[in-house]
Amino acid sequence: MTDAARLILASSSRYRVELLARLRLAFVVEAPSVDETAHAREAPAALALRLAVAKASAVSARHPAALVIGSDQVATLDGTSAIGKPGDRAGARAQLRAASGRTMHFHTAVCAMRGHDGYAESAVVPARVRFRRLDEAEIERYLDLDQPWDCAGSAKVEGLGIALIEAVETDDPTALVGLPLIALAGMLRRAGLSPLDGSMRASGQT
Repeated sequence: MTDAARLILASSSRYRVELLARLRLAFVVEAPSVDETAHAREAPAALALRLAVAKASAVSARHPAALVIGSDQVATLDGTSAIGKPGDRAGARAQLRAASGRTMHFHTAVCAMRGHDGYAESAVVPARVRFRRLDEAEIERYLDLDQPWDCAGSAKVEGLGIALIEAVETDDPTALVGLPLIALAGMLRRAGLSPLDGSMRASGQT
């Protein structure tokens, strides 16, 4: 696949790879090298958007003729405390105990960029997840079964984590998993790559 016909996902996340594969377009994966440290007093949505653009930009600089997708997600508890990936069982347990009966806010950003013609588009898709009140036995059983060590918030909504939740409010449920496909599919169409015909067209052509 030449750069001119290439779709590149600027990510090392297996969740984003699985989500993008749903669109049935040929793509390759290239991990960006981006400092993900938040700026002082940076809002969660602004952080997610900045990092999505930075990831796309880093890979686009190496492949200017390719269409590059960058994405990032920032989660907070009750809109304040940042929630990262737990990393291990203890971290996941602590996150779920803290989330019990409360609401997590997810800000998932996506950016599509092609350097040679200046195409660039981005969006942030929010989601609110309200957790049930969880008892210790439920938390431990869930951790045994889903092992969500690499999942921000420690509840895999695409898996058994859905049983921990009372409600999800979002325009795009795939945003919660890590890549908002509704927004992205529109970006791809406008960039000349339709998920329904699988052929790259000139930018702006219908």
